[in-house]
Amino acid sequence: FPYPQAMFTACELGVFDLLLESREPLASDAIAAHLGTSTIGMERLLDACVGLKLLAVELTQEGALYRNTEISNIYLTKSSPKSQCHIMMYYSNTVYLCWHYLADAVREGRNQYERAFGISSKDLFGAMYRSEEEMLKFMAGQNSVWSICGRDVLAAFDLSPFRQICDLGGGGGALARECVSLYPNSRVTIYDLPKVVQVAKEQFVPPEEHRIAFHEGDFFNDSVPEAELYILSKILHDWDDDKCRQLLAKVHKACKPGGGVLLVESLLNEDKSGPLETQLYSMNMLVQTEGKERTAAEYSKLLEAAGFGEIQVKRTGKLYDAVLGR
Repeated sequence: FPYPQAMFTACELGVFDLLLESREPLASDAIAAHLGTSTIGMERLLDACVGLKLLAVELTQEGALYRNTEISNIYLTKSSPKSQCHIMMYYSNTVYLCWHYLADAVREGRNQYERAFGISSKDLFGAMYRSEEEMLKFMAGQNSVWSICGRDVLAAFDLSPFRQICDLGGGGGALARECVSLYPNSRVTIYDLPKVVQVAKEQFVPPEEHRIAFHEGDFFNDSVPEAELYILSKILHDWDDDKCRQLLAKVHKACKPGGGVLLVESLLNEDKSGPLETQLYSMNMLVQTEGKERTAAEYSKLLEAAGFGEIQVKRTGKLYDAVLGR
């Protein structure tokens, strides 16, 4: 537990940003003065980050001087195109508060928004998007994930035959932007809740990107627009099997003949012995959602129940894998 919290705190305080901007190693008292913290607290945080290989330290006659490692420059500075700062802050301020009640989640088999934040989770995304600030944090965090994982899952299969694509629950549009970049003849419609679409238009997808359109709606209660390919990235893991079957049946009904659906999820081994990251993601689904992580066979079974066939699975070797049904 303390390991990621040290990283989260260094991100939140701006340690990595300061060291990037300084262009030279700095002493702990200089970093503390710049960031308005205690010297003793900052020195301990910096040393912990050295232990985590997020910072490097050089001992000089004047004392210890700290600098970023390559990893922290790429992933933990806000100005980097591959920055993960937004998702770090989401984990720190939201996810970890739910994990505090993990024992209750295990006892009860349900998420812990009520204990963590005092709100009902009957409307799951009403709980997740309980304020505009929280929604922005979540959307920016998901965008940062796709900035490093998006191309892997979209290139797992040749999607060039699909010109009309619908990204269900597409959020801030990072995966849609990766898609039109990789497949320039495609057109992607982001389908999401009205308030999410509004923020995506205003803050994440530039108006000059004409290959991306938007459709407002709730995919459980409203119709799904016709498309050749539907992308469901980190969608099904939010829901139980019944809701997954309900959504996939709706997608199958709307899908053009010869079309398909691409599931982007973190796949468990068939015996559920790993990967460890996916096992922990599944625990996170317990404390935060109504769903779970699944095996490739379990996703294939859900697709087949909805009418899809010719199912292919590609493990990317990264955080997320791809399952394509036709």
